[in-house]
Amino acid sequence: MRITIDDVTVTLSGRDILSGIHLIAAEGEIAGLVGPNGSGKSTLLRTVYRHLKPRAGRVMLADRDVRAMTAPEAARHIAALPQERGSDFEFTVREVVAMGRSPYKRAFAGDDDLDREAVAAALRQVGLPEYGHRGFAALSGGERQRVLLARAFAQQPDVLVLDEPTNHLDVQHQVELLALLREQRRTTLISLHDLNAAASLCDRLHVLHQGAVVASGTPREVLTPELLATVFGVRAAVVEHPLTGDPLIAFDHHTPASLMGRAAAGSA
Repeated sequence: MRITIDDVTVTLSGRDILSGIHLIAAEGEIAGLVGPNGSGKSTLLRTVYRHLKPRAGRVMLADRDVRAMTAPEAARHIAALPQERGSDFEFTVREVVAMGRSPYKRAFAGDDDLDREAVAAALRQVGLPEYGHRGFAALSGGERQRVLLARAFAQQPDVLVLDEPTNHLDVQHQVELLALLREQRRTTLISLHDLNAAASLCDRLHVLHQGAVVASGTPREVLTPELLATVFGVRAAVVEHPLTGDPLIAFDHHTPASLMGRAAAGSA
């Protein structure tokens, strides 16, 4: 399903965190949100999965406003993996993943065969098929991350909303997660700090800065040295990845863009 964010403004504590946001994630597209800390990425994702209500504008799932849906109906279509993730669940891994089936069940209803198969399939997808009996709280940060992603998969949603899903994952599991998301070909809104991961994964990128979208397009169109300097405050070259052909950002770790600006002004 297509997600349309239509002129959304979100106000918190009397201040506009997002202002006039418009972007589209087409059906089956992986749309990335990138930007500095505080640019509004998480706020926008929370608005999509109904944790926050916009002051103006609307979020449309296909042709329906998500605010017009009931909570279970919205959860059958949109699964979220937020940054704020419980780490002290006194549940087994299987019980945590099974929480993803709640939008399909009546209150206090037990699991049926469809639920059990959906949970088992989700655990296989994230590479943890033998973890069902383990205690969630005893897992490493990366293992918990994969279990919570399995919970989102168990919802069998049309849209995934993922806020920094590669946090706490080692390099191998980051690569495996990105490959898994590509294989899903499910409409996905994802925020990522790692710009090279975003360039590799996403069909389109939307750059947020100070609560507004300042650039949208393919990674190759968006990730320019000029934008990286202006929005992220870094000096970088953008080259072709020798293995994949994706844009690859080579950062200058010696000279911040702000110092380059002062040096240029001093020599003028």
